[in-house]
Amino acid sequence: MTAISSCRRFRIEFKRTRTPVGFCVMKNHKSSYPENFLNEFFIPEYILVSGGNFEVPSVGPTCPTIVFVNSKSGGQLGSELLVTYRSVLNENQVFDLGEEAPDKVLRRLYLNIENLKLNKDALATTIEKQLRIIVAGGDGTAGWLLGVVSDLKLSHPPPIATVPLGTGNNLPFAFGWGKKNPGTDRESVLKFLKQVMEGKEMEIDSWHILMRMKSAPKEGSCDPIAPLELPHSLHAFNRVSDTDELNVSGYDTFRGGFWNYFSMGMDAQVSYAFHCERKLRPEKFKNQLTNQSTYAKIGCTQGWFAASLFHPSSKNIAQLIKVKVMQRHGGWKDLKIHHSIRSILCLNLPSFSGGLNPWGTPNQNKSRDRDLTRPFVDDGLIEIVGFRDAWHGLVLLAPKGHGTRLAQTHRVRFEFHKGAAECTYMRMDGEPWKQPLPVEDDTTVVEISHLGRVKMLATQNCIAKSVKDPSTQHSHEQEDDDDDDRCGYISPQLDTDNNSRDVNNGNEDGTL
Repeated sequence: MTAISSCRRFRIEFKRTRTPVGFCVMKNHKSSYPENFLNEFFIPEYILVSGGNFEVPSVGPTCPTIVFVNSKSGGQLGSELLVTYRSVLNENQVFDLGEEAPDKVLRRLYLNIENLKLNKDALATTIEKQLRIIVAGGDGTAGWLLGVVSDLKLSHPPPIATVPLGTGNNLPFAFGWGKKNPGTDRESVLKFLKQVMEGKEMEIDSWHILMRMKSAPKEGSCDPIAPLELPHSLHAFNRVSDTDELNVSGYDTFRGGFWNYFSMGMDAQVSYAFHCERKLRPEKFKNQLTNQSTYAKIGCTQGWFAASLFHPSSKNIAQLIKVKVMQRHGGWKDLKIHHSIRSILCLNLPSFSGGLNPWGTPNQNKSRDRDLTRPFVDDGLIEIVGFRDAWHGLVLLAPKGHGTRLAQTHRVRFEFHKGAAECTYMRMDGEPWKQPLPVEDDTTVVEISHLGRVKMLATQNCIAKSVKDPSTQHSHEQEDDDDDDRCGYISPQLDTDNNSRDVNNGNEDGTL
């Protein structure tokens, strides 16, 4: 008896009304998928579990897939999706991230594969080369999986497809998987699996973040952050490499990575308020539409739409930090930040805040005059964008709208001014936190640098573009044809003038 037929018998005994593996029939209506469709994703038990039933299928899967589901994401959708995936695949290849961390799962799987390869198991070798991963959750969950796969340093790292179960869903949207929460029924899952089978692999840049600061103050309005409040992809270390210039004895060091964005300032403050409210009253966050509505309300209560009235200028980016970028030919250069900028964003993908593109596509004149390019996901450059307030962000809704383009670089450094504030707010791939700042120290540093690439799985018509794709090199259809200043660019020379005005409309503080 094969592993597949054994799995069929188990499911029939478990629930008489459940359809056996290999047959895609739902509610007495025959599906458009072939009878052996699910077999293409099926991984035999002995591959998944050491010592499992050693039953090899006659034909191996062409698209072996491991599924991770954050059962707490999307209200009830996560738990419902978990049940559906387990009903159509081998239950041992579908994991609940609330029960088991992905690093433990993948280490166990690849250790078992390596042992099988030593025994000349051809199927184990094939599955290792063809394996794909599905992760269902928000952007933070997707970043967690990307970080785990990167840290494992596999010889054949599997590409990752993302199911949009969060509120913003920027990673899934960038790679063509959509931004609306999906259906959890059998037919919706089969449709997604078919897209996974037909998807293309894309490499995207990985970004390393290193924060170094003295121990946070024990008193005051900004309490030290607990380890559980850190994003999954950010970890505390006592020290870093001896050769690293940020390695100083007596300092706390946090190291991690991101693939979509890192932001600091008022947008992260709103996100943190939303995060706290959701933790306090989880019963009120049951679907994406409600979550987005609540997010907008919190943005209003936090003063994001009237920032000049509610947000003290002492917490604006220019007053809080000094920004340096590494020039392409080498050497640090100070980046001038206009005093009205309240939020700064380091962007890797063309999707932020629910699918908006803050960078846009600079036209040929800007490419020539300011050395700016369109945002490719694998060019080794990160786009740095500034925003004044929520009204400035609404420019992104207009055709060819964008934020204040500040720079493109492969390395950026933020140095906090001494005593500038007790704390600030940061956000990385959808996960916000409140970051205490030492009052008596002026060497608090956050540094972001390029660190290799990871594989994503994308649909054929995704908005993420590769620098290696020849079709994107000479396309000017979506280039900006307007003045940068109308969409937020502020001449750096104006930054030294406290009475500076927007060069187009003459308004104080650069408001639109």
